[in-house]
Amino acid sequence: MSVSPVKRQKMESALDQLKHHTTVVADTGDFNAIDEYKPLDATTNPSLILAAAQMPAYQKLVDDAVAYGKKLGGSEEEQIKNASDKLFVLFGAEILKRIPGRVSTEVDARLSFDKEGMIQRARRLIDLYKEVGVGKDRILIKLSSTWEGIQAGRVLEAEYGIHCNMTLLFSFAQAVACAEAGVTLISPFVGRILDWYVANGDKKTYEPSEDPGVKSVTKIYNYYKKFGYKTIVMGASFRNTGQIKALTGCDYLTISPKLLAELSKEHVKLTPTLSVKEAQACDLEKMHLDEKAFRWHHNEDQMAVEKLSDGIRRFAADAVKLERMLKVEITLLPYMQ
Repeated sequence: MSVSPVKRQKMESALDQLKHHTTVVADTGDFNAIDEYKPLDATTNPSLILAAAQMPAYQKLVDDAVAYGKKLGGSEEEQIKNASDKLFVLFGAEILKRIPGRVSTEVDARLSFDKEGMIQRARRLIDLYKEVGVGKDRILIKLSSTWEGIQAGRVLEAEYGIHCNMTLLFSFAQAVACAEAGVTLISPFVGRILDWYVANGDKKTYEPSEDPGVKSVTKIYNYYKKFGYKTIVMGASFRNTGQIKALTGCDYLTISPKLLAELSKEHVKLTPTLSVKEAQACDLEKMHLDEKAFRWHHNEDQMAVEKLSDGIRRFAADAVKLERMLKVEITLLPYMQ
C-alpha cells in the first residue's frame, strides 16, 4: 500500500521505528556515521579498524598508537603488537565519547583456539582502556565463538567481571554453548549465512521471513527467551534492510552505516516479529552441551563450520594488514619526529 506524501512526513522512518523495539548498534569505526545515526552502542572488528585507520581523518590516532608502541620498546614485533592493541583502544575511546552505551573491541582472531591467550589479551585491552579513563563497564570484548573462545568468555565474565561479545556465531550449538557460559552478548551473523546458502544451493533469492540467516537468529532468540537466558542476542552482518526489518524486536541489531542510511529513508510501518511471549510458547527443547557434544553438533552444520573458519581467516588477514601498516609507521617514526 502506498503512503501519501503528507502521511509519509508524519510517519517515523523505519530506523526510528526500529529503535522503539530493538537496541540499534552501529557496526563501524567511522565517527561521522556514529554522530549521524546516534546508536546506543557501537561494534568494531579488525576489518573496520583497518578501513578507518587508512582514512586521513584518523591519522592522529595511528600516530599516537605508533608512538605508544615505540615508547614501550622491545622487539619490532612487540612494538607492532602494542601499537595495534593501543589503536583498537584509541578508536574505542573516541567512539565512546559519541555514544551513551558500550563499544565492542575484538581480540586478535589468531588467538581463536587459544583460551588462555584470549583471556590474557582481553585483560590487556581492559587495562589499556583503564589507562585512558574508560571503565570495563563500557566495554564488550569480542571473542570468536570457538569452543576455546566460549570458555575464555566464561572465565572473563565469572572471574574478572569482563563483559564479552561472542562473534562469528553461525550454529545453534555455538549459541547454546554461549548461553551456558553466561556471556553478556552474542552476535549471530545473518548475511554470511545467506551468502553460504546462495553460493551452495539452487535458490538464489529469499523472502526475508525465509532467509536462512533470519531464521537462525529467530531460533536462537526464541531459545534464549523460552529458557530465561540473560545473554543478549545481537543480530549482525546484514546484506539488506529486509533482513533487519524481519528481526524487529530482537534484543540488539548491529547495522552498517549504509543500511542505517537506507532505513532512515524508508517510511514503512514496522511491527515486531520477535517477542518474548511468542518465544516462551515455542516448542524448542533445552540442550546441554559439553565439549564433545558441542564439537559434534557444530560439526554437523556444514555452513557453520565453513563460515566460522572463513571468518577467522578473514579477520586474521586484516589484522596482519593492519600490522603491516603499523610496521611502516613505526619504521618511519624516527624520521618524522
